Amino acid sequence: MLIVVGGARSGYGPESEIRTAGDRHSPIRTASSHGRRNAAKPILDVRSAPEIGHLECPDMTAEHQHAPIGRGDGAAISLQGVFKRYGSIVAVNGLELEVAPGVCFCLLGPNGAGKSTTMRMLTAQALADEGRIRVLGYELPRESKQSRLEMGVVPQLDNLDVELTCRQILMVFARLYRVARGERAAAVQRALELANLTARADTIVRELSGGMRRRLLVGRGLIHQPRLVLLDEPTVGLDPQVRQELWSLIDALRASGVTVLMSTHYIEEAERLADVVAVMSAGKIVAQGTPQELVRAHAGEQVLEVYGPPAQLAQASEIVARNGWQSRRSGPALAIMRAESLNGEAPQGVRRPANLEDAFVALTGEEIE
Repeated sequence: MLIVVGGARSGYGPESEIRTAGDRHSPIRTASSHGRRNAAKPILDVRSAPEIGHLECPDMTAEHQHAPIGRGDGAAISLQGVFKRYGSIVAVNGLELEVAPGVCFCLLGPNGAGKSTTMRMLTAQALADEGRIRVLGYELPRESKQSRLEMGVVPQLDNLDVELTCRQILMVFARLYRVARGERAAAVQRALELANLTARADTIVRELSGGMRRRLLVGRGLIHQPRLVLLDEPTVGLDPQVRQELWSLIDALRASGVTVLMSTHYIEEAERLADVVAVMSAGKIVAQGTPQELVRAHAGEQVLEVYGPPAQLAQASEIVARNGWQSRRSGPALAIMRAESLNGEAPQGVRRPANLEDAFVALTGEEIE
């Protein structure tokens, strides 16, 4: 039996062998091309991107059990002084990060902040130039294979094999994650139910909607009931209804005690789901805390929004500058932070509660998409 999974090209997953870009790439083989010599030994061949190489995983027999529990009782994820450079570009700049077990931890930042590069280093797709990385007690990259067996990954890009059905994809990954043979059918059914795809179990991927495919990616990452899940921009490009469905799924993960590390540039996503938010800018963490703590510390309790024609807003900006108040442009309005402490010189406007977007702009100076 030979199953070729084009969708594994992202490199996420519990590869039994990783080859670098300079290593030999075997061509895609058909079952007959193995010849008589290999006829009795099934092979599971999962294709990866050229920079990752290809990987092969032997058939998992009944005696193979789930991966062992990770070592140590400390942080689920620890990054200390981590740097990653691409030529003259510093994508990750001395990153210091610890994620406690059992929390939903969110990396919040604009595109280009270094979030996806950080995710790639946690799966050893990218190797840090400097610093130390530990995941579930395993040292990366030396013990990356063991750590990947105990984590689930939902990549930013849809890398599903469009020629396979939902059930087939989940069965392939159950084998890759070393789910015992006698438990695979139940694991696949559990993942289908979690992703709300039971009725579409035998539908090929190309016939699924974008939201269904996204849910399948989540189910695929949870096939082996991992203790840690990495979600890289999990709802990017989805319509509001599908986004709400995925939020419910992520919230259920958090409630079940699974450690979740999520990267996003959606303010509302971080505000609604995260126990802890780390604001990331230019490859480093600039602030960290609960959403409420970040808002209070960097935006205050209230914001005064001043509306009007350009001349009126210019006048309001002069008042803000004269008094040293913190402000930002918010669409057609000028938003003045910490409105609860403004004096009588404050311009006329509408007061509202401060939110995480106010804090984010105060910290980074950037409007988030």
